[in-house]
Amino acid sequence: MKHTRDSEPDELGLSLKEAISASISRGKLVPGATNDINSSSMVPTFANPFWKEMVVLSKRSILNSKRMPQLFGTRLAAVLVTGFILATVFWQLDNSPKGVQERLGFFAFAMSTTYYTCADALPVFLQERYIFMRETAYNAYRRLSYVISNALVVLPGLIFLSFAFAMATFWAVGLDGGLSGFLFYFLMMFASFWSGSSFVTFLSGVVPHVMLGYTIVVAILAYFLLFSGFFINRDRIPVYWIWFHYLSLVKYPYEAVLQNEFENPTKCFVRGIQIFDNSPLGVVPPAMKVRLLQSLSNTLGMRITSSTCLTTGLDILKQEGITDLSKWNCLLITVAWGFLFRILFYFSLLLGSKNKRS
Repeated sequence: MKHTRDSEPDELGLSLKEAISASISRGKLVPGATNDINSSSMVPTFANPFWKEMVVLSKRSILNSKRMPQLFGTRLAAVLVTGFILATVFWQLDNSPKGVQERLGFFAFAMSTTYYTCADALPVFLQERYIFMRETAYNAYRRLSYVISNALVVLPGLIFLSFAFAMATFWAVGLDGGLSGFLFYFLMMFASFWSGSSFVTFLSGVVPHVMLGYTIVVAILAYFLLFSGFFINRDRIPVYWIWFHYLSLVKYPYEAVLQNEFENPTKCFVRGIQIFDNSPLGVVPPAMKVRLLQSLSNTLGMRITSSTCLTTGLDILKQEGITDLSKWNCLLITVAWGFLFRILFYFSLLLGSKNKRS
């Protein structure tokens, strides 16, 4: 009887198909497309299980990072330099009306900086795009494995950057809240780095060139900052642009750290004659301010002295239009943005690299 090549036993008593299947199950062969219709049921789609793909891809990403430590070092240096500049410019802010305005400026700049420093994640996938397309064309690993391993590998670096920035700025600026306030500030920084890194990673999956990607990142982050609520309060944003306010990635970290700073109802930021500080009457002598305050008290029919608290932290939050979400909700939404962009990154890979070898 004439035997086909596929059914011919080898030296170990296995047919060719059985030998191939055994090699694939041990991870020694990577299956590709085949023209044999009958063999498609015997050869698995992927050589390795999902968890093993993640381990291998994670090790490869870590190895690539170790080969180029200057990339993370440069990013860490940028974060530390930014933190040092902010700490020295906004050194030990007081609880005066000017101190309040300076706090608002510090938080807006600090939150936006975390997103801009995430732009270094843009060229990572763009440089690996053709390798990724070639390997996935041969079913070397699943796209989902690549996305999850990529997300897991960046987490330790984001945690370290968040802690470094929080340590460099929290106590130097004189922010409120003590240890619990610092921990929330650190968590919010980490959530911002996470969502920013995920956003840039998603863009790397849809833009073809690095320079085009950088242009888009800078432009979109500028729009996010514009509609975050710092330059214009939510109540003052035109109704046809209010949707962008809620899409702004900077909005939620900015509102969260403001609530973390001004949530204490017993802390006062405007007392007595300080009410004139942000007005043209701020330049008049203190004695004149006291007499003006007395006249104001007589007119209003209530006693207002130089020590009377006129504005608390909660009043500042209301003035800034931060009343719809709690700080913990803002934290959760920021983290959720990060997961959403990772999911979108997966779909961009799924739709953008469907090439298969035949």
